[in-house]
Amino acid sequence: MSDQMPDSCQKLRLGETYSGKQGFDYFQGIARETTGAQAICMHMLRIPPGGRARAHLHADHETAIYVIEGSAVMYWGPALEHRMETQAGDLVYIPAGVPHLPINTGTTEAVAILARTDPHEQESVVLLPELDALVPE
Repeated sequence: MSDQMPDSCQKLRLGETYSGKQGFDYFQGIARETTGAQAICMHMLRIPPGGRARAHLHADHETAIYVIEGSAVMYWGPALEHRMETQAGDLVYIPAGVPHLPINTGTTEAVAILARTDPHEQESVVLLPELDALVPE
């Protein structure tokens, strides 16, 4: 955790990465562990062409995503039955508890900023391996 007081403003630069349960590496950003954040985290995700997450949900936390570069597809719903195509400039909202699985089906890297109402980015991640095979791409 940062050695600064939780009530002080802080600035971070993207640098170190960490491996998430979902199967991607994330650039460490704002979280309880880095800034003392109490109710939010924000980080950058780069998905290489062909990159695919594991099916998962965030049990008690909402997610907001801004796609900066590239494109990706996200399957979502109880059986991942819905398909959403995203591209640079899109904003995506994922309610708490909704299963989802993103894939970069494009030929270039997809880059996005993610924010979640979980100060510990991985705290509420629940893997759903029984859904992985439902998405063939």
